[in-house]
Amino acid sequence: MKIVVFGAGGRAGRQAVAEARRRGHQVTAVVRDPARHGDLTDVHLVAGDVTDAGGVAEAAAGQDAAIAAAVDLSVAPHDFFTAASRALATGLVKAGVRRLVVVGLASIMPGATGAALMDEPNYPNQYRSFYLGHAAGLGELHTSGLDWAYLAPAGDFDHDGDRTGHYRIAAHGDATSRISYADFAIALLDEIEAPRHHRAAASVRER
Repeated sequence: MKIVVFGAGGRAGRQAVAEARRRGHQVTAVVRDPARHGDLTDVHLVAGDVTDAGGVAEAAAGQDAAIAAAVDLSVAPHDFFTAASRALATGLVKAGVRRLVVVGLASIMPGATGAALMDEPNYPNQYRSFYLGHAAGLGELHTSGLDWAYLAPAGDFDHDGDRTGHYRIAAHGDATSRISYADFAIALLDEIEAPRHHRAAASVRER
């Protein structure tokens, strides 16, 4: 397949690129500044802004599916994630790409009580504006015409974790859960190759 990865220079994006190449897919890696990511090899590396619909359409032309893993911490979270979702919805449709898999955030997924994990007792909320920005971006996807899947770690990423080759879809979020970026990338690519979640969100945890 031909897969475009927005935010290919970040930790989740890099592992998505690596997993896609491991499976033999052709990858267009979209980053803000290609000069900073010369180590992304064996891909078509291009400059792009995930909040620009025209740029999204250009990067996605001729692709079969897209992965969105981009974030810009210099912009207010609500503004960035809503703009990104709108640009992806417009740009991908213009390019004829319907399948989108998004790297999500555990805090806005349902916890054991059914409420969002961020609203459960003792959940750390010092980054609540970031959580709410993600939630707003997910809300924009619901209004789009894309066949999207929003995958979030059930708790958080194990930043130093290795690839085990395994994961499972969790019944709900769990703040204590950890999954490596490499194993999470397996879930992302599985959703590209054999979609199970359509216009839906799911939590991913270690097996």
